[in-house]
Amino acid sequence: MAPIPEISNPQGPEPGFSVSHQKVELDIEILSRSLKGKTDLIINPHSRDLRMLRLNCRQCELRSLTVNGKPVPSVKYEDPYERATLRWKAGVFQYHMLQERLENTVKDPPEEELLITLPKSVKIDELDPFSEEAQSLLLSKTLGGNKRDSDASAIDLTQNTRTGIEQTARFTPITLSVEYEIKNLRDGMHFVGFEEGDLRYPHTYTTSSSFPGTACCLFPCLDDITSRCTWEISIKCSKTVGDAFGNAEAPTSKSRGNSTNSSISQQEIKTSDRLGSFSEEDKALELTVTCTGEMTDEIVDAQNPSKKTTSFICTSTISAQHIGFAIGPFEHVDLAVFREDEEGDRLGQNAVPLHCYCLPGRVEETKITCIPLAKAVDFLTMTYGSYPYSNYKLCFVDDSPEDVLHSASLSICSSRLLFSEDALEPIYRVTRQLVHALATQWIGIDIVAKEPEDTWVIVGVAYFITDIFMRKLCGKNEYRYNQKRAADRVVELDIDRPSLTEMGALVNFDPSEVEFMTVKAPLVLFILDQRMTKAGAFTGLSRIVSRIFLNARVGEIPNGSLNTAYFIRICERLSHAKLESFFIQWVEGAGCPKFRVHQRFNKKKLVVEMSIHQVQAENAKDKDLESATFLRDVKEDAHEVYAGPIQPCFTGPITIRIHEADGTPYEHIVEIKEAFQKFEIPYNTKYKRLKRSRRQKERTAAVAGAEFAGDGTDELLLYSLGDILQTEEEVKKWQLAEWAPDDEERMSQESYEWIRMDADFEWICKMSLTMPGYMWVSQLQQDRDVVAQLESIQYLEIQKAHPLISAFLVRTLMDKRYFHGIRTAAAKALSKCARDEVGWIGLSHLEKAFQELFCYPDSTMTRPNDFSDRAAYLVQCAIPEAIAEVRDASDRATLRVRKWLFEKLRYNDNSNNEFSDSHYIAILMRALAFAMSSKPAPTAHEADDFEDDDGDDLRFHEACLEEIDRHRRIDEWIPSYHNIISRSALDCKRMLGKARVIPVNAVDFLQYTPDGTSDLLRLNAFANMMELGMAKHNAVLRWFLCVLGTDPSPYMREQMLHIFGKTLGAIAIGETPEPAATQIPQDGLIIEQEASTEARKADLARKRTVIGALEALKDELATNTALQEGLWTAITSPTISLHQMWQLLEICDRLYIPQTSIVVALKLPRYWKCTKVGKGKVLFSRTDRVRSRPLPKRPVKLKLNTTGAGGSAPTTITSAANEGYPFLKRKSSASVAMGAGPARTFLKPPKPPGPPPLQPMLSAPSMNSGAESPSQAADGGKPKLKIKLKFGSGGAAGSTH
Repeated sequence: MAPIPEISNPQGPEPGFSVSHQKVELDIEILSRSLKGKTDLIINPHSRDLRMLRLNCRQCELRSLTVNGKPVPSVKYEDPYERATLRWKAGVFQYHMLQERLENTVKDPPEEELLITLPKSVKIDELDPFSEEAQSLLLSKTLGGNKRDSDASAIDLTQNTRTGIEQTARFTPITLSVEYEIKNLRDGMHFVGFEEGDLRYPHTYTTSSSFPGTACCLFPCLDDITSRCTWEISIKCSKTVGDAFGNAEAPTSKSRGNSTNSSISQQEIKTSDRLGSFSEEDKALELTVTCTGEMTDEIVDAQNPSKKTTSFICTSTISAQHIGFAIGPFEHVDLAVFREDEEGDRLGQNAVPLHCYCLPGRVEETKITCIPLAKAVDFLTMTYGSYPYSNYKLCFVDDSPEDVLHSASLSICSSRLLFSEDALEPIYRVTRQLVHALATQWIGIDIVAKEPEDTWVIVGVAYFITDIFMRKLCGKNEYRYNQKRAADRVVELDIDRPSLTEMGALVNFDPSEVEFMTVKAPLVLFILDQRMTKAGAFTGLSRIVSRIFLNARVGEIPNGSLNTAYFIRICERLSHAKLESFFIQWVEGAGCPKFRVHQRFNKKKLVVEMSIHQVQAENAKDKDLESATFLRDVKEDAHEVYAGPIQPCFTGPITIRIHEADGTPYEHIVEIKEAFQKFEIPYNTKYKRLKRSRRQKERTAAVAGAEFAGDGTDELLLYSLGDILQTEEEVKKWQLAEWAPDDEERMSQESYEWIRMDADFEWICKMSLTMPGYMWVSQLQQDRDVVAQLESIQYLEIQKAHPLISAFLVRTLMDKRYFHGIRTAAAKALSKCARDEVGWIGLSHLEKAFQELFCYPDSTMTRPNDFSDRAAYLVQCAIPEAIAEVRDASDRATLRVRKWLFEKLRYNDNSNNEFSDSHYIAILMRALAFAMSSKPAPTAHEADDFEDDDGDDLRFHEACLEEIDRHRRIDEWIPSYHNIISRSALDCKRMLGKARVIPVNAVDFLQYTPDGTSDLLRLNAFANMMELGMAKHNAVLRWFLCVLGTDPSPYMREQMLHIFGKTLGAIAIGETPEPAATQIPQDGLIIEQEASTEARKADLARKRTVIGALEALKDELATNTALQEGLWTAITSPTISLHQMWQLLEICDRLYIPQTSIVVALKLPRYWKCTKVGKGKVLFSRTDRVRSRPLPKRPVKLKLNTTGAGGSAPTTITSAANEGYPFLKRKSSASVAMGAGPARTFLKPPKPPGPPPLQPMLSAPSMNSGAESPSQAADGGKPKLKIKLKFGSGGAAGSTH
């Protein structure tokens, strides 16, 4: 196996210098995708012995290098893009040769590519710290980074982390100047609108990334996130769109290698055609340059008016990875106009300028999308301190590989995030992404992680302050509801996973690593905030975050590099509490606790006896592999990344809230110290029972209504939720069940209403509390916390179906006072009560609820859509999804369910709605397809002979398919938001095809895969094809790999890689659907052969272990020649990035056994002909005829003279020694006096004593018939053979050895 880059990021030896300032000048030719650049680096040596500079530099052609204006004596530069190509013909089995070449390039940190030896004349002298020069350097460093000396008591300054003021002034700085050119920008920048057939507005932007080696693709630098300096950036480009196409220099043969004049003309024709596609108005659009820092000037070139230069300066120290810019015909939107007057007056001159740039025609979408940002930047500034830069800019571009590319004071966002004012679905998701991009400016760019294991702090704090603003924007219920769902997600995912600190070195492994960290890290800080806030009169984690930001601005955090130890010290200092055990468990440890809690009331002691048992270590078993994360598991296994040990005991305080009989909640804080503990919690109401049952209270409250007054007012408030549908008429109409007398009797005997574990949400855990069902119902109806309500819904959902449970859930669904997340959760839980044994009561309640909320009175006909109430809209989307989940005893959707969904889809009316219903239609389409996939399609024979009376026949089946396809066709003419309806139609075909309800036709998906289709729609088509197992069809697989390797969009390539990895995972673990096996009945008896024990073991191994899955994957794909050829073609494509190439090479490493061999390609031999030209000359020329197979072997006949007794005649013999030359035959009739003796063979006649009578004659019978014997000539009595060779132009000549 080829070596694999290390996952850790060890701090290598110090480079011996630091960069205090860097100036970059770029002259960008947009059309040819090239640039000429110059950069000046002011370098501060760390010692006077510095003799070599090591920098990162890629895809550059160096033109000039000077140090302090003097030429450098020697330069060593090795471009990794040159090494990324094998100079000989190779195949997929030689992947390790390419892998070895890129090993040092993709590791973190990568090796420096540019090594510069300092001239001997450059002297590095130690400066007097009190000299004017040293003080000037110290001042510039202090002002540029806004730093001061650190407090030694707060943090320990080390030599490795000092970028330091002390070192800056110790030695004479030197200036390195590099002039270079990049003729083919492969990484670091992306160009849009320049491909043939691409009619989008042309623009370009940087593709900054967390992967190493991105920034150095544009200019030489120290490509390390901890290497920070101030910047000056000048960008020269075309002035307008017309200038970019019309004034671009034609490519020359020098710049294009072996390009011919015809190819240059072809390029000019394409450029002219592309320019002709623009209107005069579009040609006049001015290209805007937006960049990191603050713009200082914009100057039109005096010599070339079609060019302009825009300059920027950044006085804050940032790393090269956070430099970004974009060039295009952008329209400007001033987001400051959305700032509230009160906020503007309060901030005054401290208000942060907000600028947004978008492509022409998308201004309104940009305004709608970015409205919350003005409020967000003001909130973050007031809460956490001043913004670290002079302004904040957003730029929306096409084809961005990520939704947001982070750079200092500039966020380059994907146009996929934009939405119009009639869209409802993306509002919360997109707003949170944009607010996080803003929060990253404070922590993520201005403050970075010191080591990889500190990444969790940066990620966690950025998302924590994002969620704090979302709480202010959307409310506390939305905030706590999302936190609860995130906690449940972490409990589900955090099984056999590394800890947060260990995961910092794995973020470049797989996107799922980052996704998990973005969920768990902010949630850990959330529960830390909950614990610290409850500990005393402390404002919580927000105060700690603001202190960290302040310390970074004043220089207490050296180089802005934050580590975990410093974060813990600040937390302990400000909270006045020891938090070591908390961080050991939740940050350095892995996993989440699982509690099993039992409670019992002791009447004698008047205490509640509780036992808390942690069971996370019990029943720990290997979970099945998942196709989506298969490649991640393979990489972790190869790199020996092991899961953290299961912690037997989590410790810390937990709040137990007991709602006693009088309705008063009493909180008790207990300390968990052991895996199993018992507590006795005192009872406060002296065993005072309720005088009335719950049912009596509910009836009294319903009858009293708003006129209820007196002593029962407070009591009424306890039953304010879920108290609808109480009258006898409503109960009968809705078929609502009541409490049984026995249940009411037990409830009346209870000493408390319910018990709430972890009432303050201080744990990320799974809590199993043994409590009667009626207590959970009381918690659902009486507890105002959405987390408590959601826990009650989750408990009721897993219970056995019962009419009483359905009654409480439908009351929750219909009560508009509940938070919309609780109502949608109740709708989902109602599907569990839709069972035949309970009379399908859950289904009836779902249908009735939809009818009451969204249909005409006493009718099942849906009213025209009205999505003005977002909560009602979410409920309207949730009910069809819940109904689609209903199944009968044979796990099939009933005809009643399918007809209901079909009618809602067919009769949907959005004519009078101001909002788009595309998302709602997509939900109905998927719900109908999901229900249909549970039942085989009826056949024509059944429709003719066995037609059901209920209408469940082939006609209804075809009507459902036609309705789905009708919406797909409508979407082709009137596109929906991101083509969500077309994508849903493809999802429906995939579900139905996978269930073998409809035949699978690859054309249905392939028609959406060509270039020019929406990226999201293309990806959806590819993903569905791969999920249907079409990767086993060689033609589809070749096309898939071709798009992966050649598509110009980096977003498409990244997503295609993800789909490819998921496809390999599905094949490895056996998820790929196989053709249906035909069972042949034997006299009415079907015989099924049970799999052998070995087969079952192998199947279990491929589903549970990485080794077993890899073996199964190799068995199925290792010999697939289409995969081998397509994979190697994608690897060697000049379009993909080095990181994508490395990912494909890692896939090869798992599939194939490397073969250290070189395939030598030799050109086939050609036939020659010789022609007599006269005067003793013969012309040899090569023909176009190629000999593709060797000629048959022929014996060589030699005629020789022998002398013996009697003068015998010449003898002919056959020689096998010259079988390699079957066309040669030599004859000799010379009489040589040999004397008596045996015959001898002469391949060359011996030199005779006199002139021989005859000369040797060469004949070539296999030559062209036009060949003749050469003339003879005599020179001094010696024979000579004169042949003049002249090679003709009969094809390309091969090498002759």
